[in-house]
Amino acid sequence: MKNWMLFGITAIIVFLLAMLAYTIMDRKTEARFAYQPKVSLKGIEPRDSVWGLNYPRQYQSYQKTADTTFSSLYNTSGKKDVLADNPEMVILWAGYAFSKDYTHPRGHAYAVEDIRETLRTGAPMEAGEGPMPSTCWTCKSPDVPRLMNEVGVSEYYSKKWSDLGSEVVNPIGCADCHNPETMNLTITRPALIEAFEAMGKDVNQASHQEMRSLVCAQCHVEYYFDKSIPGKEDAQYLTFPWKDGMDVSSVEQYYDNIDFADWVHPLSKARMIKAQHPDYELYSLSVHAKRGVSCADCHMPYKSEGGQKFTDHHIGSPLSNVENSCFVCHREKQSDLVSDVYERQRKIKTGTAKLQRLIAMAHIEAAKAWELGADASDMEDILKGIRHAQWRWDYAVASHGAAFHAPLETSTIVTSATGIIQETRINLARLLADLGFTQSVEMPDFSDKIALQEYIGLDIPAEKSAKETFLDQVVPQWLKEGKAREAKMEVETVSSR
Repeated sequence: MKNWMLFGITAIIVFLLAMLAYTIMDRKTEARFAYQPKVSLKGIEPRDSVWGLNYPRQYQSYQKTADTTFSSLYNTSGKKDVLADNPEMVILWAGYAFSKDYTHPRGHAYAVEDIRETLRTGAPMEAGEGPMPSTCWTCKSPDVPRLMNEVGVSEYYSKKWSDLGSEVVNPIGCADCHNPETMNLTITRPALIEAFEAMGKDVNQASHQEMRSLVCAQCHVEYYFDKSIPGKEDAQYLTFPWKDGMDVSSVEQYYDNIDFADWVHPLSKARMIKAQHPDYELYSLSVHAKRGVSCADCHMPYKSEGGQKFTDHHIGSPLSNVENSCFVCHREKQSDLVSDVYERQRKIKTGTAKLQRLIAMAHIEAAKAWELGADASDMEDILKGIRHAQWRWDYAVASHGAAFHAPLETSTIVTSATGIIQETRINLARLLADLGFTQSVEMPDFSDKIALQEYIGLDIPAEKSAKETFLDQVVPQWLKEGKAREAKMEVETVSSR
């Protein structure tokens, strides 16, 4: 009886080992044929659907960036109205397009659609119209490096946004980050290469792990449009202000040294800087960066499917995929990890909310000082204080995930900005008293976005009406022309082996 039991157990073990061996062989066979190319990718192929023929798993996961259902404590993957939640921003950005429309960003799949629809780009009815340069398309589409290759970089930067509406039709995708022949990560935007050169570095020396962040740094950075490059005066040249360093103080000093301003504030008359989204800069100061963790490790973690390990191209918040994003390194409970993130966000959010109210009040108080007869010498230090305080506030809030990426650095930025604006408002109070005004300056209702937009002279209903006409009449023609152009693009089929 005992022998029969041993025989049975042995038979079961042999059977299980055979099944394991079969599964391993089956997976190896699947892996060998998983990415057999079906089409030849040459040059800059902007259509993800073509890349998807060769890399279906990556393509299918990328398509999930169209999902807008995720929501965390403060952020969403949908078009939540940030101005409605933070109406003071209307005052802070008065005279600048962000005072018209600012929403939470959606996934990469919406990059082109969202820039068409936002009120910030206006409603140009003809090519060459509108306030925005073609540079505004730069981070939205793989059609951009295609165009740069076809017409030249400076020539691309010299056009209007509305000139390229029928050319830029594919949202952020494969060709933005990958060499089509080798699939190696590659830099397709010259601004990043030039920024490294300005710092005395060669981006080509970056390791593969560094490249898993640098492909993101092509766009998730602070930048400005340089209109003063010799021989390129007609271009609004995309430039990263990293020459003297990437921290907030170094970039601030860079802008001050060249006397750069994105716009002049209509109330305070301060020469303002609009922080874009310095994600890479703040990430670089994080404990994760110091430990060698890349952007892709958290935002595009590896996953397995059908025996295949690949990078999940459903780019989004790590909080939507804690198991794959965080558990590779962390062993805490998911609830504890998420709670830690929210705690940092909550503390910094409290500080930035108070700060933006103080800056908004300073703009209005400065307007009162001008009204009462203050001159440029009276206002010089005050305007510098407003400029620097708002720059630092914006650097902290415009970065996606700053409170998580580098909470200590972000807290320091907010604290320094608060000190600057408090001192500035004290100087304003003294100046107003010298001008004979001793009571408090009357403030608008800071809780009402619509009222504040009217306060600064915006006619949002008219802006929306013009945009709707543009979307109904112009954009369909752009899409029609774009599809007709792409229909002529040939795709070479790879012969089966």
